[in-house]
Amino acid sequence: MHWDIKPGRDQDYFEFVVREWVPGITKLGIQTTGAWYTVYSRGSDAQIMNEAIADDVDTMRRVLQSSEWADLKGRLMEFVSNYRHKVVYVKNGGFQI
Repeated sequence: MHWDIKPGRDQDYFEFVVREWVPGITKLGIQTTGAWYTVYSRGSDAQIMNEAIADDVDTMRRVLQSSEWADLKGRLMEFVSNYRHKVVYVKNGGFQI
């Protein structure tokens, strides 16, 4: 997942991520495996990159189609812009692009 924090929303964003986003996606069955904050960007790079994994593709599909995901993502969108995500199938236990 990639996104940019809306100007002036940094503090609210980080509080939301710690208090709601991470616990919320974990409860849904998605485990965050990495998150990156870009300090310097060439302009087209996302400010935040978040990597997460589910037990299997069916779990990921179920989560992404759930009303709970829609609600949580809707809350995230209060703090971010340029959101996008990509689902990648993992083979042999390693991350692949």
